[in-house]
Amino acid sequence: MKPIRIWAVARKEFIHVFRDPRSLGMAIAIPMLLLVLFGYALKLDVDNVPIVVWDRSESHASREFISQFDGSVYFSIQDYVRSYPEVEHAVDSAQALVALVIPEDFARRIDSGRTAAVQLIVDGSDSNTATIAIGYADTIAAAYSQDVALREVRRSGARDLQLPTDLRPRTWYNQDMESKNYIIPGLIAVIMMVIAALLTSLTVAREWERGTMEQLISTPVKGSELILGKFIPYFVIGMFDVLISVLTGEFLFNVPLRGSVILLFGMAAVFLTGALSLGMVISILTRGQLLASQLAMVLTFLPSFLLSDFMYAISNMPKPIQMITYLIPARYFVVLLKGIYLKGVGLQILWTEAALLVVFSVLMVVWANLKFKKKLV
Repeated sequence: MKPIRIWAVARKEFIHVFRDPRSLGMAIAIPMLLLVLFGYALKLDVDNVPIVVWDRSESHASREFISQFDGSVYFSIQDYVRSYPEVEHAVDSAQALVALVIPEDFARRIDSGRTAAVQLIVDGSDSNTATIAIGYADTIAAAYSQDVALREVRRSGARDLQLPTDLRPRTWYNQDMESKNYIIPGLIAVIMMVIAALLTSLTVAREWERGTMEQLISTPVKGSELILGKFIPYFVIGMFDVLISVLTGEFLFNVPLRGSVILLFGMAAVFLTGALSLGMVISILTRGQLLASQLAMVLTFLPSFLLSDFMYAISNMPKPIQMITYLIPARYFVVLLKGIYLKGVGLQILWTEAALLVVFSVLMVVWANLKFKKKLV
C-alpha cells in the first residue's frame, strides 16, 4: 500500500464530509443529541411514587404510620380518599401508582400488641416500578414495626430488644445509586456502534449510486488502499465523538471517570475500528444507500440497545438469547466502559473483554478487505 494513494482517498472523503452538512451533522450533532436526550430521559431511579391514602382508622397510630410514607423521598401523597371507588379511580386515572388502605382497627390492634394488616394496592401495569414501590413500602412498614416493638419493650421496663441481625449496607462504585452513572457509559457504546456503522455504511454505496465507483476502479488505487482511505476520515470523526461524549458525561452529567483515560480511548479506538469496518462491509454488500442505512440500523442499534447489558440484564434473559449476546460486540465495550468509569479497573480485570473486542475488529477489517473487489459486477 502506498501512503500517497491512501491520503488521496482520505482527502477526497474529508472534502465530501465537510461539503455535505448532512453527513457532518449526522457525524457530530446526532451523537450529542442522543447522548443528551437519552441521558436525561433514561432515568431508572424510582422516587416520588404517587400514592393515595384511605385512613379508615383516623387515629394517632395511623397518622404516625402515614407520616412514614409522607416523610420518605420515595413516596408523594397525592390525596386522601374515603372509599374503594375513589381508590379505584385514582389508580385507573394514573393519579396514583399506589394506594394505602389502613383498617378501622389499626390503632386497637397496635396498642394490644397484635399484628395489624394494612392493604397496599399497586398498579402493576408497570411491573418494574411496581416491584420497586412494593419494596419501598415493605421497608417503611418494617421500620415502623420495629419502632413500635422497641417502644413496647421500653414501656414494659424490659431491656432493649436486640435484633438478631444488623445489616449495614455499603455501596461501592456508585454510592448514590444514581442510574445516570451506569447509563451514560453504556450509552456511549450504543451511540458509537450506531453512528460508526451508519457513517461508513453509506461510503461505498454512495460511490456506486453516483457512478463514481467506475472512476475509482480505473485508477491504480488498490482495494485495501481505497477502504483504508475511506476509513481514516470517519475514524477521526468517531474519535472526536468519543471525546465529546466523555466531556459531556464528565461536565454535563457529572459521571465519575475513575479509570485510565488512555485505556478508555484505546478501547474506544478498537471498538470504533470494528464498527466502522462493519459499516463498510454493509456498504460493500448492499451498494445502495437506503438499504445500507436500514441494514446498519437493524444490525447495530437494536442488538446494541437490547442485548449488550446496557438497559436489560443479560442474566435475566432466556439461555438461547444469552448465547446470542456473545456475538454482540457492544456487550464487551459496555463492560469495559463501566469497569473503567465506575470501578477504575484496568486490563488486569478487563483483559477478556478487551481481547474479544480486538478479535471483533480484526475480523471486520479482514472481512471488509475480502469483500471489496475492484470490479463493476
